[in-house]
Amino acid sequence: MKVLIAGGAGFIGSTIASACADNGIEPVILDSLVTGRREFTAGRVFYEGDIADGALVDRVFADHPDIYAVIHCAALIVVPDSVADPLGYYRENVAKGIDFVGHVVRNGCSRLLFSSSASIYQADPADFSVDESSEIEALSPYARTKSLFETFLRDVAASSVLRVVSLRYFNPIGADPELRTGLQVRRPTHALGRMIDVHRADGAEVFAVTGVDWPTRDGSGIRDYVHVWDLAAAHLRAVERFDDVTGGEPYRVVNLGTGQGTTVRELVAAFNAVTGEELPVVETGRRPGDVAGAYTRSSLAQEILGWKPQLSIADGIRDSLRWVAARDTVISD
Repeated sequence: MKVLIAGGAGFIGSTIASACADNGIEPVILDSLVTGRREFTAGRVFYEGDIADGALVDRVFADHPDIYAVIHCAALIVVPDSVADPLGYYRENVAKGIDFVGHVVRNGCSRLLFSSSASIYQADPADFSVDESSEIEALSPYARTKSLFETFLRDVAASSVLRVVSLRYFNPIGADPELRTGLQVRRPTHALGRMIDVHRADGAEVFAVTGVDWPTRDGSGIRDYVHVWDLAAAHLRAVERFDDVTGGEPYRVVNLGTGQGTTVRELVAAFNAVTGEELPVVETGRRPGDVAGAYTRSSLAQEILGWKPQLSIADGIRDSLRWVAARDTVISD
């Protein structure tokens, strides 16, 4: 079996590719390398180019007519950047994605997994939990690109030319446990990445808790941190069970999270427990586009994918630290 992974040279896409390859599914990678890494494509079938390039997508399918499904991971993902550059985010995440789906459909592929985001949800104000039926209230340009693209996919699927499973990710952490790939950004902006930077700075920097007046149990934002290797395993299950997962419906949504909400302050405590050191912390205001956060209360992934996370937050922290230490042996810049 073959799968086409758009954005397969990025953090999540490359991890999915490793999980597929480890389980007898051949990944075919399509990536522009705007944020992805060529090193992550080593030993894999790789096409460099834009998902909106119809001639290139046609060539991929001509070379690999036995592609069973497409996994669409290609996107820009940084919330503050989306606030500063909404035009760029809508162009990359929506306009080009629409072109890509058109190319996929034209080439006769009828199965698509979409990397969506839990950032589109309006969380339950009582406990910040959500399930697949929760209200949609995307509060940043990034989140709105994901919500809008899901609407597009739902409409396309309703036309019976494509079946779609939208996998709504919560907050990926960790790395491929074999350290083949990991977060490619040297200075990430998400909470755990910043903690690692501060930890490695050895007292020269402090970690900023951005927002301490959220209506959560300790005032800091709350997230559902899921190990990227667990996410990859969920995609593997979704590919293997695609026809059963859709259950005869053209469009299906599945949350991918641990079901445990962790505040930023609790993440700091977990980080300190793993490293055995005290992270220097300062409290600051909210960043542009920030939300209080959410975690999933859904068991649908277990019910229809037979999937539940196997790795803990501590595992994610340890693997992230291991990846940062090994990053420069994998990535050349």
